[in-house]
Order: sequence, then C-alpha cells, then structure tokens
Amino acid sequence: LGEHTDEVEPLAPRPQSTAASAGGRAQPLAGIKVADFMWVLAGPWGTRYLADYGATVVHVESTARIDAARTIGPFRDGVPGPERSAAWATVNAGKLGFQVNLATPQGREVALRLANWADVVTESFAPGAAKRMGLDYEHLSKTNPGLIMISSCLNGQDGPHTSLAGFGTMGAQLAGFGYLAGWPDRPPAGPMGAYTDYVAPKFTVAAVLAALDHRRRTGEGQYIDFSQGEASAQFLGTALLDYTANGRIWERCGNASPRYSPHGVYPAAGEDRWVAIVAADDAQWSALCEATGMKPWLVDPRFTTLEARIANREALDVALGAWTSGRTVDEIEQTLQAARVPVHRASTSVDVLSDPQLSSRKHFIDVSHSEFGQVTIENSRMIFSGTPAQVVDSAPVFGQHNEHVLRDLLNYSEEEVLDLVVSGVLE
Repeated sequence: LGEHTDEVEPLAPRPQSTAASAGGRAQPLAGIKVADFMWVLAGPWGTRYLADYGATVVHVESTARIDAARTIGPFRDGVPGPERSAAWATVNAGKLGFQVNLATPQGREVALRLANWADVVTESFAPGAAKRMGLDYEHLSKTNPGLIMISSCLNGQDGPHTSLAGFGTMGAQLAGFGYLAGWPDRPPAGPMGAYTDYVAPKFTVAAVLAALDHRRRTGEGQYIDFSQGEASAQFLGTALLDYTANGRIWERCGNASPRYSPHGVYPAAGEDRWVAIVAADDAQWSALCEATGMKPWLVDPRFTTLEARIANREALDVALGAWTSGRTVDEIEQTLQAARVPVHRASTSVDVLSDPQLSSRKHFIDVSHSEFGQVTIENSRMIFSGTPAQVVDSAPVFGQHNEHVLRDLLNYSEEEVLDLVVSGVLE
C-alpha cells in the first residue's frame, strides 16, 4: 500500500489556449497539431477523437489512391460515390482535408513540411512504407525532436509476420476472434465485419494521449509501434488466461453461455427480428417465468435449477423461442424489462437511429457538409461536463482545405502554391 507515493508528481499545468469550448473553457487538446496519414477505419477513428476535443487534425489523402473508407456504404441517398460515404463522413468528421500525392517527390516534400509543423504524426501504411518515403520517425525527429509519432498496422513494425498487410477482417482472425465465433457443429464464422477496426482506435488515442502527457512533463517526443492485432487480443483476456492457467482451449458455442441459461438470441414476430435474453440467476429465471405466463417452467424438472437449465438448454431455447416468436420486439422488451429480466432487441440500423436512449444523449447529430448541406454522423462517445466535444463539420471533400493548409499552416507563398497546383502534385 502506497509503494509508489513518493514517485507520483503533480502534473505540470498545461498551456492555456484561446480555443474555447461551448462552456467557455479551452478544449483539452486545443493547440495540438496532428498530421494524419492514416486511412480506412482503424486509424482515422482514433484521430477523430483528437479532432473532437480541439486538436487541429490534417487528414492527408490522394485521388491517385482513394481512401477505401470512401467506398464503404451506406451512401447518401443510396447513390455510391467517394463523397457520399457515411463511414467516411463519420470517421473523418472535424478534420481538415488535405490532398497530396505522396508517390511524387514534390508530394513527399510537402508531407515532410507538414510533419515538421505537427506535434503528432499518425500513419497506417504497410510496415516500411513510411521509411521508404522519408516519413519515418528516425528521419522526422531529426528536424522535429519533440515529435510524437504512431505507426498502426496489423502486426507491428517487426517480427516474422510484419509484412502481412490487411484490414480488420484479417486482424480479427489474427487476434483469435475468428475461431471462437460461430456454432459448435460448424466451421468458424468469425465476428461480424472488420472487428479490430472498432477496437484498435481506443488504444490508438490512449497511446497518443499518454505520449502527449509525457511530453508535457518532460519535453520528450517518442515513437509508438502499434499492433492492432495485439491490442485487440486484450478483449480475449479471459480465454487467454484460461489456457495459460488451466490448459483449456475455448471452443465455439454459438450464443450459449457456460454459466447461464437461458442465454441466447430468440426470434420475434416480423421479418428477421430477434431479441437477446438472459436469466443470470434464479431470481431472474422466476421473473421470466412470471412475466411470460409460463409458470409451469418453474416446476418442470428440466428447468428447476440453473444446472438443469444448462443441461437442457436446447429444450429451453425451443420453449422460450416459441413464446417470443409470436410477439414483436417492442412487446418482448416492455414485458421483460418491466420484470427486470435482461433483454434487448438485436437492433437494426433503423432501431439504432430511433433509439430513445441514444437520441437523449445526442449520439447521432446533424453536421454541415460542403456539398450536401447537412449529413448525419455519430457524435463523440463521451460527454465531458466542462469541455464537451465540438463536432460541427462532416468529413471534408477531396482537397477541401488545401489552400488553408498550404498558406495558413505551412506558410507556402502564392508562387509556391501555384507551382504545386501546376505540377499536379495536389491530386
């Protein structure tokens, strides 16, 4: 107890900024400058947090190699197009859009100047790509010694599999989620979508914030080698511990639980409508039987104890499914939640957009878009009482802030900007 008390030092006061939040206080990351070379989802979701709380984030892209996030639906009015992607609009909201072709020497010179401007450089190229372009930490830190840089990829920057490039669908398999997701009598199904793309950004922003705090106290920059697969494996901690401590390898079990029954997703009335229900103890089981009007279940020897319900889970699932299938998701939720039985619909996109809880917390907001006027995106996941997130703009269209970045941030002259335009490097 108290082993490290003497080592704990009060944090140095952070510099004041003129950028104020809605409450009149400076945004926590105001004044932080970020050169964002990340793309698709896993990287940009992390830098979106920084933009939400005051950082100036310049997102670099090129039409010579379109960011794959621009190809992900749903699309505005159901019409595909690189400016119409809802995924792009959300993950890059609040950032400055800067368009430059890094495949050209002149483009790389511009990128180097942007990196020298920045406090933080983020990149999610394939390992080794940044070094080949002269945008690696060893190179950048020579002219920007306080720089913080994070490189994010599937397996990190070294090791026998570092050259394996890919997306979160592969990351989910590498981290071990694929084997565990599915039914016990079928091959692995894997989790829905690029699972690690939604896990990794939380680690990205935490690592960058820790490095910024370290620099605030010491003046030292640093390089962060981030493996999306390793970070996401943290969410399988119990399974990993069970193997290392007990030698047990977890297997696929569908929606079943080794500790609870009922525990599953059951059909509801309507096309492809489902509800998740669990009874974690005898009190919840009794409440479930009362609420459904199925009091005979209470005296059925197959279900009278938790052990019996687990042993007869298939029969119980059939019986409960017969009750849920004749009722709407609204009816099931209202009936069981009133009885304090854990239940919730398997939400569709329509359900999520109309969810009263999310609506109350302003999870979805309408923000300005330079082409469409307004678009709906996801808000910040957190609500700070004194420095709430400021999300007012959608993601930028191609090259939307080129002139501002070149002239105001990087101090290019009018002649230099014209030369870049004529050379075609700003594509």
